[in-house]
Amino acid sequence: MKEKLGVMKILAVDTSTSSGSVALLEGQRVMAEWTLQSAQTHNRRLLKTVDKLLGTLGWTIDGLDGFAATTGPGSFTGLRIGLTTMKTLAWTLDRPFIGVPTLDALAAPLGFAALPVCALVDAHKKEVYCGLYEPDGKGRLQRMQSYLVTPPGGVAGHIMGPTIFCGDGWLLYREHLLADLRPKVIEAPPPYHIIRASFVGELARERLLAGERDDPLLSVPLYVRPSEAELHHPHLAHPHRTDS
Repeated sequence: MKEKLGVMKILAVDTSTSSGSVALLEGQRVMAEWTLQSAQTHNRRLLKTVDKLLGTLGWTIDGLDGFAATTGPGSFTGLRIGLTTMKTLAWTLDRPFIGVPTLDALAAPLGFAALPVCALVDAHKKEVYCGLYEPDGKGRLQRMQSYLVTPPGGVAGHIMGPTIFCGDGWLLYREHLLADLRPKVIEAPPPYHIIRASFVGELARERLLAGERDDPLLSVPLYVRPSEAELHHPHLAHPHRTDS
């Protein structure tokens, strides 16, 4: 069986920030990946990009074994576009779906680091979404606490020692954070500040090999904080949201 051998073909996407990324993986190989920073909404290009990458490889959508998308936190609109698309494909084709937290995917490339990692995503409203991780010594990261949404000044209270920082939230508030944390800051190189769908796919593959999957009919975005609609109309809050 392909799934038992770990050679599944997986389509993974990230639409949680202003950058967008699509990747196709086959087993442990990244077969194709496309990443773009753009002000355009993701619905203008997501399916076109998926179709182009599939065509380039000579693959078909019904030949895929699984679908994955970032679940948040991030842009509410962007999350809905990516999640709805991947969940619909998974449900229609009766394939597994895996949701991957945005901050986990952002931090994942730094799994081989020897220091803790702080992943920051711009939350707008002069706040950042924050994920704190500790390396396990085997190339993976373990989350140290619940995901946070905080003003940039609130990050310092969670940093105990030298830490690697990454993400668009770091880039946006770099000078502010350096003023608070300079002796403890190790700044990741530029390629580590953007979310790569290949890492979304790899985190999904690991869960699939462990026999896990998410129900596409029940999976909801991980918002961490309420949407504008929920702030003004609390009865709209989704009962299935989880922030941990």
